[in-house]
Amino acid sequence: MAPTHNTLIRQLPTVDRQQLIARSEPVTLTLSQVLCEGHSPLSHAYFPVSGFVSLVVGVDEHPSLEVGMVGHEGMLGSELLLSTQPMPWRVVTQGAGNCLRVEAEHFRALAAQSIALRSVCQRYLMLRLQQLSRAAACERFHTIGPRLARWLLMSHDRAQADMFPVTHVFLALMLGVRRVGVTAAAGALQRQGLIAYRRGKLTVVDRPALERAACSCYRADCATYQQLMPKRPEPSRV
Repeated sequence: MAPTHNTLIRQLPTVDRQQLIARSEPVTLTLSQVLCEGHSPLSHAYFPVSGFVSLVVGVDEHPSLEVGMVGHEGMLGSELLLSTQPMPWRVVTQGAGNCLRVEAEHFRALAAQSIALRSVCQRYLMLRLQQLSRAAACERFHTIGPRLARWLLMSHDRAQADMFPVTHVFLALMLGVRRVGVTAAAGALQRQGLIAYRRGKLTVVDRPALERAACSCYRADCATYQQLMPKRPEPSRV
């Protein structure tokens, strides 16, 4: 596993990157693994390399709803820089793979010593806040079809492969809609030749067409990422 496949780690100066890697351990993410329960403290900061996770929340007795997704472009645990308060969401592995994790206290200590690590994490935290706000508006104003296309693009980006496992039941939970609605929307995308679905595995067939079918939130998220995340290593020490 190459830790620099994680974009945030790759953006750190060499010394800071080496110190972070030295205090971390490689772990395997298995499908549907729970990394953190809602309203529980996060024990580690996670930097996905090939796997990716979903941030889900529940309200009253309603099924959980996905409000965010983290893969090799980001991290789980930037909130550790703010306080020791419990995480507001449940974190579930959506795509099996590998990641690096750092104990919470070690991560805070490293961030206290490194301007570059703090800057990267703070920028990513701001990105997360904007994505969460946009996700709420998307769920309210956009219809199932464009939202499904957006979700498939987000998963495609993080899976780093054209085929990945997913079920209609899981999609319905992530989008907060009835299964029949997801089945109809996915069927429409398949008839148009954008995706193929067979035995729990979905294949992105026509990426450009899927981008055109997605709601504007996907393009907005991509633009926000390009705007907020640094392109070059920043000063390393305090």
